Amino acid sequence: MTNVSLQEMAGKLMADGFSHSGPAARALSDPIAETPMVVTLDDLHPYELDPRLTRNPLYDEIKASIRERGLDAPPPITRRPGADHFIIRNGGNTRLAVLRELWSETKSESFFRILCLFRPWPERGEIIALTGHLAENELHGRLTFIERALGVEKARELYEQESGKSLSQSELARRLSADGFPVPQSHISRMQDTVRYLLPSIPSVLYNGLGRHQVERLAVLRKASELTWEKYAGGQSLNIEFETLFHDVLAPFDEQPGTFSGDRVQDELIGHMSELLGIDYNVLELDVDSIEHRQRAVNSPPLLPVEATTVDTVIKTDTTPIHPPTSTRNDSAAADAPVATSNDTIAQPSPMQIAETNAVINEGDTEARLQSHIISPADSTERLQTIQQLVANHTGEPLPTFTDNVLQAIPVQAGGLFPISDVWYIEPGLESPDRLRIHIAQFAQEIAEEAELANYIEADKAGIGFTCTPHEQSVSPPLFARMVLALLHALSTPHSAEPGKAVLHLDDSLGALFLGTDARDTKVLPRLSDDGLVKFFRLVRLARRLLDLEANPDKPDH
Repeated sequence: MTNVSLQEMAGKLMADGFSHSGPAARALSDPIAETPMVVTLDDLHPYELDPRLTRNPLYDEIKASIRERGLDAPPPITRRPGADHFIIRNGGNTRLAVLRELWSETKSESFFRILCLFRPWPERGEIIALTGHLAENELHGRLTFIERALGVEKARELYEQESGKSLSQSELARRLSADGFPVPQSHISRMQDTVRYLLPSIPSVLYNGLGRHQVERLAVLRKASELTWEKYAGGQSLNIEFETLFHDVLAPFDEQPGTFSGDRVQDELIGHMSELLGIDYNVLELDVDSIEHRQRAVNSPPLLPVEATTVDTVIKTDTTPIHPPTSTRNDSAAADAPVATSNDTIAQPSPMQIAETNAVINEGDTEARLQSHIISPADSTERLQTIQQLVANHTGEPLPTFTDNVLQAIPVQAGGLFPISDVWYIEPGLESPDRLRIHIAQFAQEIAEEAELANYIEADKAGIGFTCTPHEQSVSPPLFARMVLALLHALSTPHSAEPGKAVLHLDDSLGALFLGTDARDTKVLPRLSDDGLVKFFRLVRLARRLLDLEANPDKPDH
């Protein structure tokens, strides 16, 4: 083999055959898999379609946390194909705004260069990004109703671009749910009404956080008033349309967001309608109230299936106003009802009239059955319900609701520090001895409060979670208090007898505590309230599960 000098080897390597003939890449392509990377604030932009339009109510807390601890949870980022900057993938626009503010204030590199997790732009990128931001914002910082409504409206536009056709409200609800942001169809209807009819008139009130229930009240009021207007304005020549009238009445209320009142809006609207139509205020108010009730009956279907009812009674017209749901005022509902003919026979109701009548009857019946199971109302914010539902969707754990299970499980509702909506069901997050003891002790104290003896109950980290201190022998509480104390003592962690303390034993007065009568002479005695009884059942259920867990931690609940 011929020896080759270094100069000759260098010349061969520099020959044209080894030269790079293709175009030089100006930048590396984005990773095709999830990849951690460091980006600067100059490289990272907020998501342009972020549904949050107002300041995050948790902004100051988030800023203080990032200032003290740094960015514990860097936002996930992505990049559209061909774009020159990264964007927040889902949630995190608030954190990005905080970082920009802290960088401006401190010039610290820790706020300028951040480690993020890059995720490739998905095939349905815009829709996935928008629904992701909707879900994340719902979990962290709470969107106002109008922000949610505008976000859903933008999602509808993207879905229609994707499919090339318009979507019904039910189809939109299905697609949103499939992409991780479930919204009931009835809410979508209210959202669209809000964007179309309310936002042009009261933007400040809406952006300041007008809640869903108030928005629904306004939407139902607008529809009921419009139907009433059309009923009386048909034969008159008026120089104003109802839509203009509604806007003119509603717009002045946008000046006082903190004192907004739906009742005042209704009063003003009906007052203006009365002047323009020449109809008595009270007549219009009765019509509007009646149509509002019918609208709620149509838009709020029964919570549980009910058997079909055969309507074989004669529907009579009556000018005497009565309270809904059996209202027969002289309104559009009465106009649709069967009318007596000249020979006093009654026309048969149409299928639509029967359906509307059943909807009203069933709504009243379902509501009555629902209310009969509520011992004391259990407060729960809309935000908490949304978070619980999102967590349940993520974990796959079914989330029982009081209204859905009211006639299916053991669904007695009672309020308190730990509200009860199902006596038997135990949430997965409660399946630990420490958590169970906390709940058990609280229920024991609330039961004892009925007898004004809450100070006799002490939380305990052993046993089932509480101890019951006997009263002084020299002090004799009323019979009811002694019975409550004896009942709780029988369940509680054993307490050693102390000199001077009364010995608590369950005796034959236990029946009186639960039933309110003495079996021996049937005299009426104080008894545990329904609220206390539900809490006692719940206490026993949790205590049994606690003992099962400690005896066999792997034993499933049943």
